[in-house]
Amino acid sequence: GALLMAVVGLSVAAIPEGLPAVLTITLAVGVQAMASRNAIVRRLPAIETLGAVSVICSDKTGTLTRNEMSVVTVITAERSFTIDGDGYGPDGAVLDGDQVVESGTCEVLTEMAQVAGLCNDAELKREDGRWRVEGDPMEGALLSFSARAGLDTGNLQENWPRTDAIPFDTSYRHMATLHHDHQSRAFIFVKGAPEVVLELCAVQRSEAHNQAPLNQPWWQEQVAAIAASGQRVLAFAARPVAASQVVLERDDLTEGLVFLGLVGLIDPPRSEAIEAVAQCQSAGIRVKMITGDHADTARAIAREVGLENPERVLTGADLDQLTDQQLATAATDTDVFARTSPEHKLRLVIALQAQQQTVAMTGDGVNDAPALKRADIGVAMGLKGSEAAKEASELVLADDNFASIAAAVREGRTIHDNIRKVISWTLPTNAGEASVIIWALLAGLTLPVTPIQILWVNMVTAVTLGVALAFEASEADTMQRPPRERSEPLLTRSLVWHIVLVAVLILLGVFGIFRFAIAQGHSVEIAQTMAMNTLVAMQAFYLLFIRNKDTVTLTWEKLRATRLVWLAIVAVLVGQLGLTYLPLLQRVFSTAPVPGPEMLFSLLIGAALFLVIELEKQLRLRLAKGRE
Repeated sequence: GALLMAVVGLSVAAIPEGLPAVLTITLAVGVQAMASRNAIVRRLPAIETLGAVSVICSDKTGTLTRNEMSVVTVITAERSFTIDGDGYGPDGAVLDGDQVVESGTCEVLTEMAQVAGLCNDAELKREDGRWRVEGDPMEGALLSFSARAGLDTGNLQENWPRTDAIPFDTSYRHMATLHHDHQSRAFIFVKGAPEVVLELCAVQRSEAHNQAPLNQPWWQEQVAAIAASGQRVLAFAARPVAASQVVLERDDLTEGLVFLGLVGLIDPPRSEAIEAVAQCQSAGIRVKMITGDHADTARAIAREVGLENPERVLTGADLDQLTDQQLATAATDTDVFARTSPEHKLRLVIALQAQQQTVAMTGDGVNDAPALKRADIGVAMGLKGSEAAKEASELVLADDNFASIAAAVREGRTIHDNIRKVISWTLPTNAGEASVIIWALLAGLTLPVTPIQILWVNMVTAVTLGVALAFEASEADTMQRPPRERSEPLLTRSLVWHIVLVAVLILLGVFGIFRFAIAQGHSVEIAQTMAMNTLVAMQAFYLLFIRNKDTVTLTWEKLRATRLVWLAIVAVLVGQLGLTYLPLLQRVFSTAPVPGPEMLFSLLIGAALFLVIELEKQLRLRLAKGRE
């Protein structure tokens, strides 16, 4: 009978039955933390993979940028203006150098603002304190430019009602509208690609002379300069017509148009994305930008966002020329890919994985699904993403923001750290319990802790001390470490050594106090109760150690622990006091009341375990540093 009970005790001690539950809780806590940072996890195991990500391939528009176009540059024949202001609201100013340009003081600028406000199909609406565009974001940006130049776009459209229009067409690459005012004046307004509008004009508006011959080479230089800074360029033109004209034909645009000037628009990077890219780079994660935009625009945004290698850009056409082998090398060295298609995304994922990288890939369209499926972590857009993209992904961004990916990676690393802490705490303490029973069996001694007492210890400590580790916050250096290897085992050599060391220390502590109690003339029940209390105290002190197992110095800040850890320790202490002194529990668990002062011995042995393993850690880490 005694042998059977000993074997049952050994089974309970050796098998970490609480571990699967605690690991699941740790992952669930991570899911909740990520959801609060706008990253929704669709598959639980993906959380751990996130912590190992070494490359993030991100879309540009809306993920690294705000997807809010805004006019920043206006060029007339004599002057260059910059436009100040955020979002689509009317608040902002037109600047000539450092000087604010008063409304109406520059005729050409006012005319351009008129074209921007009238040759336009978008609408701006204010909702919840924010301005939102209904229609093309670029046209929304032109409306806000018109307002910032001092025009009331609502009044403008009332005073100059549209009579006819030639809508934008990709083959003609321009748009034209015909307007009449209440004073019997009529105008044609045109906006479009600079090279197209320049071809339609023979003269240009000038402040000095109402009209002057068109200086086409100069304007082409200006277009190239604006494009090189990553801006999208539009040209404006206008011409007065007879008030009797009410129909607009393409032939009306071939003569008499006056070229007014150019506007440059940007889609600014998100400020939080710039910070998140820097964070990822300090964590050893390469960020790559994949966009359908022009190479110059991509290069400029890459520079602003802070990508490592912004000058080198590969376009979709370049990728088509490369073999899979060449692409594997090029994909590692290049951080900016422009004019790409969804098929290129899939090739890039495969190329990076061939270089042993763990890849996170963003996507939103139906055609992105194969790349999202193939990536180690597929990241779909929650706002503009298709259902197919979401289905193929492991992570969905509720706000389509790159910063949420960085936050998710941080959380993934924290969860992996916490899983390691849970395992590093559970295995050595279970090994310690098992070693006590094995030693007692081999030496033919009385069991220092009975099987039912070991079951209690396992249940109570797993539910309290083990679960407390699932809620540990991110460590300060979480995003300063390089990504871990995917193949890195959880059972490392240092963990195996710790299992052995802690098992031996627990064996010595538990047997030591048991022998001491018997020597003091206490009954076996009191001796077993003291041994069980010592076992729990050692586990609680070992928990405090595990929280800082990789840091060299032990500071008060690190020892202070989280409120949850202390709550868990207090809960265990209350449980042990109840087990020791409450008659009902004494009958169930075969315990006996321990004299007050001798309860302190259990705490002292726990503290001694902490000191020994802390000294061992200091020595080990210093030796490792010396070897470097």
